[in-house]
Amino acid sequence: MVDPFYQKKKGRKTSKFIRLDSWLDSSLYETFQSFGHSYQRFGDFMSLFRVTGFRRLIVELVSDGLTFFALGLVLMTALALPSFQLTASGEFNQVDDYAITFLDRYGNEIGRRGIRSDDSIELATIPEHLINATLATEDRRFYEHFGIDIMGITRAMITNVRANSFVEGGSTITQQLAKNLFLSSEKTITRKLHEAFLSLWLETHYSKDEILKLYFDRAYMGGGNFGVAAASDYYFGKKVQDISLAESAMLAGLFKAPTKYAPHVDLAAARGRANDVLTNMVQAGFMTEGQVTAARLSPAFPIERFEDVESPNYFLDWAFNEVKSIIKDYPVGTAFTVRTTVDPVLQKHAENSVASILREEGEAYRVQQGAMVVLEPHGAVRAMVGGSDYGKSQFNRATSPTRQPGSSFKPFVYAAALETGKFKPNTVISDAPICIGDWCPKNYGRSYAGRVTLKSALARSINTVPVRLSQATGRQPIADLAHKMGIQNSFPVTRSLALGVISVSVMDMASSYAVFANGGYKAKAFGISRVTTLRGDVVFDAKRDIARERILQPETVSGINEMLRAVVTSGTGRRAQVPGTPASGKTGTTQSYRDAWFAGYTGNYVAAVWYGNDDYTKTNNLTGGRLPAQTWQKFMSYAHSNVKIADLEGAEFERLEVGLEQIEDSDSEAPPLVRPPTLTDEAGEKLRELERTFQELLFRLDGSTGTADVSAASHQELG
Repeated sequence: MVDPFYQKKKGRKTSKFIRLDSWLDSSLYETFQSFGHSYQRFGDFMSLFRVTGFRRLIVELVSDGLTFFALGLVLMTALALPSFQLTASGEFNQVDDYAITFLDRYGNEIGRRGIRSDDSIELATIPEHLINATLATEDRRFYEHFGIDIMGITRAMITNVRANSFVEGGSTITQQLAKNLFLSSEKTITRKLHEAFLSLWLETHYSKDEILKLYFDRAYMGGGNFGVAAASDYYFGKKVQDISLAESAMLAGLFKAPTKYAPHVDLAAARGRANDVLTNMVQAGFMTEGQVTAARLSPAFPIERFEDVESPNYFLDWAFNEVKSIIKDYPVGTAFTVRTTVDPVLQKHAENSVASILREEGEAYRVQQGAMVVLEPHGAVRAMVGGSDYGKSQFNRATSPTRQPGSSFKPFVYAAALETGKFKPNTVISDAPICIGDWCPKNYGRSYAGRVTLKSALARSINTVPVRLSQATGRQPIADLAHKMGIQNSFPVTRSLALGVISVSVMDMASSYAVFANGGYKAKAFGISRVTTLRGDVVFDAKRDIARERILQPETVSGINEMLRAVVTSGTGRRAQVPGTPASGKTGTTQSYRDAWFAGYTGNYVAAVWYGNDDYTKTNNLTGGRLPAQTWQKFMSYAHSNVKIADLEGAEFERLEVGLEQIEDSDSEAPPLVRPPTLTDEAGEKLRELERTFQELLFRLDGSTGTADVSAASHQELG
C-alpha cells in the first residue's frame, strides 16, 4: 500500500567545481610532499660533501671567486656595449677631409685639394725595411700577441716608473688602429677600455697582415698626409716602393708624433727620431749595426714643397666643394681622382686677359678686381678667373652672387616678351618717359628716341623699353624665366627688376647666356666630368646624353641671337667684335659705375666678364662696353683661332677662314696670338682607350701597371 503522503525526491548531483577543487587540493598536496622528499634526499646527499676546517676556506674562496667572475663578466659586457655598437655600424671613422687629385679635361694633373691619402698600395709592395722599422718602433711583438700586449704594457710601466715620467707607451699597432678607425683622441679611461675591446674585435675579424695594411693606410703622417704612400710622395717625391732605408726610418718615426717629427717642420728633430728608429731595428734583430751605418751617415732629406702657382686655384676651390657634395655619401675611402672640364690653354689665356687689362687700364678706371667664367654651350666650364691675384685674396668673385648685373640682365626681359608670341625683334615700341609710382627710370644719355624696334632698343641699351615690356608681360614671369635659365640667387621682384637691380654671380650669368647659345636648352655650369677612387672604381660620371630641358622656344632664341648680335655690331658692345665669329652679347653698367659687365657667346663658347671693387667703391666711369668687352674680345679672338667656327641661329656673320699657316706668314711685326691645335673630346676618349689597352698589355708582359709616367707624358705632349 502506497503512502499517500510520500513524495519521491531527485538526488542532487555533485557539482563539477567541487570535483575540480578536490583534484587541485590533492595535486598541490602531492607536489609539496614530493618536493619535500626530494629536498630531504638532496640534503642527505650534500651532507656527504660537507667540508670543514681549511678545506672549507678553499671552497668559500673558489665560490666567491666564481661569483665575482660572473659579476665581472656582466660589468665588462656593459662597458663593451658602446664598442659593440661601433662595430655593428660597419663604418670606420672618416678622416677630417678628402684627398682630391684634379685632372684637366685631357687627363693631366692640375692641382690637389684636401688631405693627401693613398690606400691603393698593397702590403706586399711596401719595402721590407719600412715594415721592419715600423714594427721595431711601434710593436715588436705584433705577430705574437692577440691585440693587447701584456708583456709590452708591463715593460712600459716599469720603464715609466724608473724614469718617473711617461717615456714609453704600451699600445699595440692594433690598439692604435682601433683608435684611428673608431675612436677619438681624448685621453680617458673609458676610451682606453673601448680601445681594448675594439682591438680584440679587430684581431678576430682581420688577419695580422690586413691590420698592418690598414695601419699603414690610416695613420696620420703630418702635413695633411694619411698613410705611408701619401707621406712618401709628399716628403720625398717618391712612390713608397722606391724609398731608401733612411727615408723609411724617417717615415716610421712619424707614427709617434707626426706634427713634432715632420721633416718640413723640424728637420733636425725628424733626423734624430729616424736615428732612434734605426737603433730600434738593430735591437729588434731586423738589421745589424753595419747595415744601418750608411743610413745614419746619409740621413733622408725631404724635397722642397712650393704652392703650384700655375694651378687654376679659383676653379679648384669651386670644384673641390662640388666634389665633396658628390662623394659625401660614398661609403668607402677618402682619396679620389677627379677629371674636370677645365681647358688649361683657355684657362691660362683667360687669366692673362684679365690680368693684362687690369695692368694696362685698371688704374685709369680705378678698378682693382675682375672675374671671368668661360663655358661651352652645354655648360662645361673651360676657364674660371675669380680675381686678380689668388695669392693675395682667395675670395672667388666668379661664384659669389653679390654683384648687380645692370643692363646685362635685359636679355631676360626681352626673352620673356618674345616667349609670349606678341613681340618680335622688329616690333616697334615707344622710348619715352615712364613712371611707376614715384619711380621714373631714365636712359643713360638722359634722351629719348621715340618709336624704336626692340632690336634697336636692346642694341642701344635703352632703359624705358624693358620697363614697358615688364609691364606688358608682368615682372614675375621675368623672374621665373631668369631662375629657369640659371640665376640661382633669390631676389625680390621689384619695379627696377627690368634694369637688373638684383644680385647675381658671374657663373650664373654665363650659365644663363648659354641657353641662348645652345638653342634654348638649360645649361647649368658643371666642372666635374668624372670621379674615381685611386683603384679606378667609378664614383660619378657626368652623362651628356641625358634628356635636356627646353627653356626657350626656337623662335625666341633666334630673335634674341639676332638682337644681341646687333649689340656687338652696332650697339654698346662694339669693342667685343671678333672677326669671323657670330659674337653676340650684352653690356651692363650699374649705378655709380660700381659694376661693369659683358656677357656674351658664340656658337663655340659662352663667357661672362665682370669688373669692380671688393669694397663697392665707384670706378672712374667704367662701363661694360669698355674693359669687360675688351677682355671678352681678347679672350674670344684667341679661343676661336684654329677651331671650326660654329653657327649661331639668327646671328648673321661673315665667316672668315684663317689658318695657322696664314697667320705665321703674316707680314705684321706682332701677329695675334693663336690657340694651338687641341684634341676633340672624341679623340681624347680614343686616346684613353688606347692608354688602357697599353696598360693591360704591359701588365701581361711584366705583371706591372707602372705606366702612370708614360701616360702622363703622352697626355702632356698631345694636350
